[in-house]
Amino acid sequence: MLAKVISSAVLGIDAYPVEVEVDITSRGLPFFSTVGLPDAAVKESKERVRAALKNTGFDFPLRQVVVNLAPADIKKEGSAFDLPIAIGMLIAEGILTQEMVSGYLIVGELSLDGRVKPVRGALSMAVLANKTGHRGMIIPAGNAQEAAVVEEVSIYGMHTLPEVVEFLMGSALVDATKINVEEAFRTYSAYQEDFSDVKGQEHAKRALEIAASGGHNIVMIGPPGSGKTMIARRLSSILPQMGFDEAIETTKIHSIMGMLKHGQPLIATRPFRSPHHTVSDAGLIGGGQIPRPGEVSLSHNGVLFLDELPEFKRNALEALRQPLEDGNVTISRAITSLSYPASLMLVAAMNPCKCGFYGDPLHQCICTPHQIQSYRSKVSGPLMDRIDIHIEVPAVKFREISSDAPAEGSESIRERVTRARDAQQERYRGDGIFANAHMRSRHIRKYCKIDEDCQQLMEAAMNKLGLSARAYNRILKVARTIADIDGQERLSAEHLSEAIQYRSLDRRVN
Repeated sequence: MLAKVISSAVLGIDAYPVEVEVDITSRGLPFFSTVGLPDAAVKESKERVRAALKNTGFDFPLRQVVVNLAPADIKKEGSAFDLPIAIGMLIAEGILTQEMVSGYLIVGELSLDGRVKPVRGALSMAVLANKTGHRGMIIPAGNAQEAAVVEEVSIYGMHTLPEVVEFLMGSALVDATKINVEEAFRTYSAYQEDFSDVKGQEHAKRALEIAASGGHNIVMIGPPGSGKTMIARRLSSILPQMGFDEAIETTKIHSIMGMLKHGQPLIATRPFRSPHHTVSDAGLIGGGQIPRPGEVSLSHNGVLFLDELPEFKRNALEALRQPLEDGNVTISRAITSLSYPASLMLVAAMNPCKCGFYGDPLHQCICTPHQIQSYRSKVSGPLMDRIDIHIEVPAVKFREISSDAPAEGSESIRERVTRARDAQQERYRGDGIFANAHMRSRHIRKYCKIDEDCQQLMEAAMNKLGLSARAYNRILKVARTIADIDGQERLSAEHLSEAIQYRSLDRRVN
């Protein structure tokens, strides 16, 4: 007998429907075959399904069993097909009927004792169920909160295979999982870290406020222990609050990687990712036989922090150029090509030289100018060209560490950042960009006009400080953001003077 159950799989960050067909015949010797480009985890489902059926009181048919996963030309991976395969076999055996599963999208992994275990990508699958008009979704109880964010679909969280069977037969009542999305959004939108924890470093905090206001990438240069990492970890807390659409897209990425905390329905805070400098190209950008998202995509709508920037592999850093420029990353393989979103702010930290003490008044630097230049040149020009702000972070003085004076908190800084971002969204309405960091040449010419005095200031700065030609547009972008924070439409000499300070890596090493 032939049975059909609708399930789902994830490709990229979106789900697509998979029709699980189960055919059982009594001719020939018993065997179990799975077709439709299954990977190893899908092929092993027959053993999990066999044990789960046996240990929950159902008979496993000693006949020829063929399972087809359609569409058959897309590689299937993961363990989410265990439950639909088991349900299909029960339909083929006559225990359930085809009408009982009509209108349901079913996913779930089975343990050997029949428990239904969580799967990856449940939120994307729930979005698919809504788009395809399914009346409900049968899903592991561990994924029910996450999937219930899609309020238009009835989500039924199940704990065991017998519970699923009884629900389909109508002999057990299972309530659909409901959550208050607005309340959950408020609950999970609080940040654990705050700028009020940072003592001193007012110059660095000001630079991060500017970076957040304009969406600028930033690199911090300073000796070990100066607080670069501590400051970077708090950048997410001053970025504008996430919108619901941003939260859904961010949650999708973390869901398909299995990185959502137990019981957490969605991610409402901007991500902060800090990979170790030994990370591979695939770990940073994404990859695999079936491409998976990397750290840049996990940082989508948030912050990617690269500590000890020159220690990262050059190939990995060069691969960052596409996501920093385009806001997405494309991974091509022979079997498929996938694009993942990667709209992020890059925050990098590095020592000023190999020994770490160039320019430190309390420690003597033992590096030669050539060694300093060699150390800094480990980061390529094209990558550094995509970083608008360079700031020096000196060691914190004792009186600043021991001071009891309260520091400004993240909430008040975020208010200024949000006002600046709102002004930029209004300015660039219809231009396809949302922040000053994304301005093209035509936008700079239109929105960053400077008078004669400002032009003289720029010329003097480039000649005396040895600033590179590529710094010109970067300075104008940052100055535009500083003016937005001040609520001014025209750029002034004060705005340009402050912006010029943030190009320290362009200066000549003496």
